[in-house]
Amino acid sequence: MDFSLLGPITVTTGAGELALGPAKRSSVLALLLLQPNTTVPLEQLIDSLWEEEPPEHARTVVQGHVSRLRAILARGGAEAYGIELATHGSAYLLRLPEELIDAHRFAELVALARPEAAPADAVPLLREALGLWRGPALTGTVTSPPFAAAAHALEEQRLAATEALARAHGALGEHEQAAAILYTAAVNNPLREGMVAELMRALFRTGRQSDAMEWFHRTRRLLDEELGVGPGARLKGAYEEILRAEEAGAGGRGRGDTASGTGQDGGTHGAGRTAQGAPQEAVAPDARPTAAQDPRVPAQGGRGPTGGAPGRASGPPAVPRLLPRPPARFLGREQQLAALTTVVQSAVPGESPLAVVTGPAGVGKTACAVQWAHAYAGAFPDGQLFADLRGFNEGAAAEPVEILRDFLLALGTPPERVPTSAQSASALFRSLVAERRLLVVLDNAQSSAQVRPLLPGGAHCATVVTSRSRLDGLVATDVARPVPVQALGAAEGTALLGAMLGAERVADDPDAAQELVALCDGLPLALRAAAAQLTARPRWRLARLAAALRDERRRLALLSAEDTGVAAALRMSVARLSADDARLLSALAANADGHLNASVAAALAGADPEVIQEGLDRLTEMHLVDEEATDVYTISTLTQLFARDEGPAGGPEGKPGGGSGSG
Repeated sequence: MDFSLLGPITVTTGAGELALGPAKRSSVLALLLLQPNTTVPLEQLIDSLWEEEPPEHARTVVQGHVSRLRAILARGGAEAYGIELATHGSAYLLRLPEELIDAHRFAELVALARPEAAPADAVPLLREALGLWRGPALTGTVTSPPFAAAAHALEEQRLAATEALARAHGALGEHEQAAAILYTAAVNNPLREGMVAELMRALFRTGRQSDAMEWFHRTRRLLDEELGVGPGARLKGAYEEILRAEEAGAGGRGRGDTASGTGQDGGTHGAGRTAQGAPQEAVAPDARPTAAQDPRVPAQGGRGPTGGAPGRASGPPAVPRLLPRPPARFLGREQQLAALTTVVQSAVPGESPLAVVTGPAGVGKTACAVQWAHAYAGAFPDGQLFADLRGFNEGAAAEPVEILRDFLLALGTPPERVPTSAQSASALFRSLVAERRLLVVLDNAQSSAQVRPLLPGGAHCATVVTSRSRLDGLVATDVARPVPVQALGAAEGTALLGAMLGAERVADDPDAAQELVALCDGLPLALRAAAAQLTARPRWRLARLAAALRDERRRLALLSAEDTGVAAALRMSVARLSADDARLLSALAANADGHLNASVAAALAGADPEVIQEGLDRLTEMHLVDEEATDVYTISTLTQLFARDEGPAGGPEGKPGGGSGSG
């Protein structure tokens, strides 16, 4: 059992993440975890949970949340881990091994690291420590001064660890790595003078004197405009060191520990170049720092870290090209393709843009993401990574460490240098791509937790994720931008049939073509399966297949082609549901016209309306049900047919069937 404070408040067991419930309950747990094995008075909990005057029943509310937490932990097997939530009079005590808390492990790793005395050992320790962070600390707690203060204290520890990691790289002569690490932190904390001072020194040691001086003047202006003060001693000290070194003619050519040491590169690096024909503005709008200002922009034509030991140049870097082949006969989706471009163009300077392409099974999410990735591949000259996370395939979803190993090998990391833990592999991955213009496409994701370790950190990297789930967690913690993909309309669906079968064959039977689109619910996967049936039967008119599909008993079987089809795709979605939600979906399928509200759903399921509302929300998040308006839900015909045929267990024997998940 693992407890997370360094990001969203979560409790994870071998069976997955435990559902904690509302923010106040998560906040009670967070406060107990911040003081493990220590009695926490009830009054302290009340003061922390309500920013203003607490209600009269505050004690009862807290007692109720503690009771629910005790039950949740018990269901997760807390006793086996030596965990107990005990009551001591009017106080509570959470007994547990402190190494189960990510904030405790983070502090231990940082304490073990000695960046100046043993920098080679400190680097992996600090990378692993920083890899524990999954977003802003204490995400999901109430907004009150005690939690804000605790989150700020944890954030200060993270920044101190970041600075320590940069010092360790600097002590090893790896000044490019140090600059890349400090750059992101300095962008997000522009008034942290000590960090900016260290960034200036790291930039100078890589031969980027003008960039170092620009950071000084930028910070000086910010201090004057926002605080009305001048630069402090550390910032002025770094500035004066660089001036003295330049006057002495050192010019940053060394690898020493002072600004006047000699570096590996004597010149200022230019901008990374995009491939021929790719629009540079697609990934580098004017609002971003120029390549010369941003140490993560690859020097000399887009070259990033090499595949050798991290931070040590040993030859041209590996440039992975892992995108699958472009989708055949791809049509339309101009709105979604434009939205993906907008996500990348409008990213906040210093942040790595992240888009989540969402929609129901078979709607064409993967095709849309891959089409866009090929169209803009030239804007990412340092490579394109692709992975199927198998979130909605038969069997277990891909483990992040498995995907990270593939990525690191593709980036040129020797097999013996690939870490075995997900945290260390994730940290190494972010370090290797920090200076690259790289595109990462993560297909078929099951959850936000599966995606987070695979996200690059460089400001010139971009990530596109596809999933049947909305992945609201990524939106909350990583500012992911949703790009929803809907079913095709009559005109678009008919055009897809024409592209697959030939325009003349569709033009001979236009009414049947439109009926086929309707019978396929406008899903590209279903339309392609229908086109496969017609391609195999060249003498059939479209009307003949439409007549066959009107028979609801045969429709799903006809909309399959070998290992792909609507039924197989839906089976994988239903297999990821809880038993209660699968039963609810089966009950909803009994509604004749597919339109209903929460009251009708409760009547169909024979359950409490509040419980049904939560189930409807989960089905909507999985795109098995669509909420057209407030309390107006629809279920597609093909989903209804599947739920009626296969029942709540996803098959006659309660086991998922074959076939692969399809976007």
